[in-house]
Amino acid sequence: MLKQLVSRGGIPQHIREAFQKAKREFGGRGLLLPDMVEILKKTITSLPRLFICIDAVDECTPRHRRDILESIQEIVRVSPNTRVFLTGRPHINDEIVKRFGEAIRIPLSPPKGDIESYLEMRLDGDPDPNVMDDELRADIMKIIPEKISKV
Repeated sequence: MLKQLVSRGGIPQHIREAFQKAKREFGGRGLLLPDMVEILKKTITSLPRLFICIDAVDECTPRHRRDILESIQEIVRVSPNTRVFLTGRPHINDEIVKRFGEAIRIPLSPPKGDIESYLEMRLDGDPDPNVMDDELRADIMKIIPEKISKV
């Protein structure tokens, strides 16, 4: 995110200094997440509005997801004009509510036909089609679309 913010103009001095300081430290380590969040907070305070979009938050490991959500929560706290758009599967809903209680959540579900088309494509492309019999294929094509689709 920081890279995107500074790519439109020159790199601010406070960012250059932070990276140079991290290089000089033991082993020339890069900046850690707390350092990056502090730099990001300092950088965005001058912006009238910021939009942060992160897709597939559910694909992060639970530890990294917690760190990312806490960092975004801190950014929003210091920059009230920041708007956040996150996507993820329903199983992370509780984490989102915990961090962003006032968030608007829009549940989405693909149409049953789309799920069926996707399953057919994947099953037809199976490198070992002899492993599956017709009964298992029929069960997959019946049960999965019913479980996933609400449309």
